[in-house]
Amino acid sequence: MLTDDPPLPDTRLLHLLDLLYDTRSVTRAAEHLGLSQPTVSIWLGQLRQQYGDPLFVRTPGGMAPTPRADAMIGPAREALDAMRRLGRAGAEFDPATSTRHFRICMTDASHITLLPPWLAHVRALAPSVSLSAARIDAQTADALASGEADLAVGLVPWLESGFYQQALYPQDWVCLVNGRHPRLGDTLTQAEYAVEAHVGISAGTGAPLLAQAMADGGVQRRVLLELPGFLGLGAILSTTDLVATLPRQIGETLARAHGLRVLACPVAIAEFTVKQHWHARYHHDAGNRWLRGVCAALFLRPQANPP
Repeated sequence: MLTDDPPLPDTRLLHLLDLLYDTRSVTRAAEHLGLSQPTVSIWLGQLRQQYGDPLFVRTPGGMAPTPRADAMIGPAREALDAMRRLGRAGAEFDPATSTRHFRICMTDASHITLLPPWLAHVRALAPSVSLSAARIDAQTADALASGEADLAVGLVPWLESGFYQQALYPQDWVCLVNGRHPRLGDTLTQAEYAVEAHVGISAGTGAPLLAQAMADGGVQRRVLLELPGFLGLGAILSTTDLVATLPRQIGETLARAHGLRVLACPVAIAEFTVKQHWHARYHHDAGNRWLRGVCAALFLRPQANPP
């Protein structure tokens, strides 16, 4: 649609209008802007040409505004205030006062190993911030892209294009057994591994690595109990002679909690790296940056890649 209204001035000209109205002086306006007086005079000329009005005229008391400038100053200052608010929107995050809710995608192993210290740290620094844990699954990428989730932490190799990632720590594999296992000592041979009865864990994004290692090594585990996750595993191992094969961090955490023994795994299983992932849309979001910083402060190990 065509209009006879003059085009809107850019922000620098609005600043000049505001300063000239206050100072009544081109020289002092130039000092405030850190510019030369000729440059400010050129800008004033652009304003005059754009609005077909002198806007400010010389008088013994300084540069006096014309009625057109008087009419413009209110809307101009409102526009400048709006621009300042726009610049501040989302640019700050104060954990001490924020009531923001963060959603983190993680495996159930991370519920045991990562979530307790993470929650304690957040409660100490941001008492009104709340967290929720969500599963890592086929919808994780969409959840991160839409903002439904803020971070995904774990082994999530399918998060590639459009996502940032930060390596936190490497994971190898261990075997976990009853601390008073009737047959096993401080080491576990592959022959013993093949004879003993096992607990199988079907959940976790590392499960395919374990299955592939068994297939590659021609190892047939005698799985007597299959679990969908790590819930209850510690209690089961502490009351049976079963063997569980699992990533080191969850294994060592369960061992401390249930008096279990951690043994080197006699089968070569591919190691992996636990990473935190976030979508490019939220890379500069102050709250997301704070959450990522907390994660790195708690879990980043020296051998992992720096942020």
